[in-house]
Amino acid sequence: MSDSQFRIESDSMGDRQIPSSAYYGIQTLRARSNFAISGIKPLPTYVDACIIIKKATAIVNGKLECIPQDVSQAIVQAADEVLEGKFRDQFVVDVYQAGAGTSHHMNVNEVLANRALEILGSEKGNYKRVSPNDHVNYGQSTNDVIPTAIRIGGILALSKTLYPALDNAINAMEAKATEFKDIVKSGRTHLQDAVPVRLGDTFAAWGQILKDHRNRINAAAADLQVLGLGGSAAGTGLNTHPQYRVSAIKIISELVNSPFKEATHLMAAMQSMAPFVNVSGALRNLAQDLVKISHDLRLMDSGPKTGFKEIQLPPVQPGSSIMPGKYNPVMAEMTSMVCFQVMGYDTAISYAGQAGQLELNVMMPLIAYDFIHSIEILGNTLQSLTSRCIQGITALPERCLDYAEASLALVTALNPHIGYLNAAAIAKESMETGKSLRQIVLEKQLMSEQELSEVLNLKQMSTIVREPRTATTNS
Repeated sequence: MSDSQFRIESDSMGDRQIPSSAYYGIQTLRARSNFAISGIKPLPTYVDACIIIKKATAIVNGKLECIPQDVSQAIVQAADEVLEGKFRDQFVVDVYQAGAGTSHHMNVNEVLANRALEILGSEKGNYKRVSPNDHVNYGQSTNDVIPTAIRIGGILALSKTLYPALDNAINAMEAKATEFKDIVKSGRTHLQDAVPVRLGDTFAAWGQILKDHRNRINAAAADLQVLGLGGSAAGTGLNTHPQYRVSAIKIISELVNSPFKEATHLMAAMQSMAPFVNVSGALRNLAQDLVKISHDLRLMDSGPKTGFKEIQLPPVQPGSSIMPGKYNPVMAEMTSMVCFQVMGYDTAISYAGQAGQLELNVMMPLIAYDFIHSIEILGNTLQSLTSRCIQGITALPERCLDYAEASLALVTALNPHIGYLNAAAIAKESMETGKSLRQIVLEKQLMSEQELSEVLNLKQMSTIVREPRTATTNS
């Protein structure tokens, strides 16, 4: 490049050449050199969260006359442009970076400052007019901005990705529960034959499991609404206007459409990563049940000739490079992989959450990426699993009924009529001779044919007993 393709920027460590086209500045350039680690850049949702903070603080600091009004307006315009999707290639610092997230934070400050300079008719890098530190970052510190951004990013990811996906999955499970409500199948415990159940109840149970997880995650996420913004470097609020904190949080609430509130103790909100660890644990809990559900789907679809094949998962792509006509349960397999990743992220978050010393946790960049990414990939996974798998599942009723009728576990229904030991002996004889349970009971004249037909009614046996609730009174 020629000299005209560069500009010179300076910081406390010296001068560096910056590409003239770049909106980031010298601190970002140093970070790119220092942290060429993974090639993974900040998540768009995390960038949005940081930009929302900068927009809100610029508005407030302008109104409070802490920064010039024209500078405030230019920063706000620059922030809006980023939120619209512009300049996204300018956020370039690796997710594994300087502790606490200073490098990413300065990347955000520099991009907004240089775009604001352009808006005001100045050249990029002319930081006397608009400074990344003195104007974009007025009254702020990495130490209060980054934990606030993780909270906002988590709320954004939950509301835009995970909650809608969970709701869709729950609705799909409930729809299948209705569709399959009359189909009787063999239950299985320990992967062995068990008493009959309804296929619809299997899906209803999964829907309830997901509903319960949504409630748990939502309850845990309440802590994300509490912001320590305004704590500045150490939680004392140094260099902030007395009205800044409350005003900024009010604007953030409006921008995100979420009821954020000021932390009771700013130091606590800045130091403790407990809210992220708590929500991450709820995500891990969801992931573990999703693995179980995805494995159940694979088992129930196994075959087509040598497995259960009680249901048919919709084929979405060829399953083998060598075996023609093979289709695999790829959406369920993908789901398990994502869930294992979320479990790994949760472990990393739990370690990072306790890695703070004194007034600061320096592992926040790792938490920011793993936390928000967990929410988003779980949401995307559930959305894909629902639309490309669950909604298209069909049942094979005859196959289900064949297994249910052949199950030796039907002998369980005989216990109240002939006793456990007699029932066990009949099951053993059926296994050894191949005779049906019905045939052996009738041969031994243990029950009449009519009694046996009533007891071995699969529809009745597979109906969930729902006892009416009785009111209780205090004695």
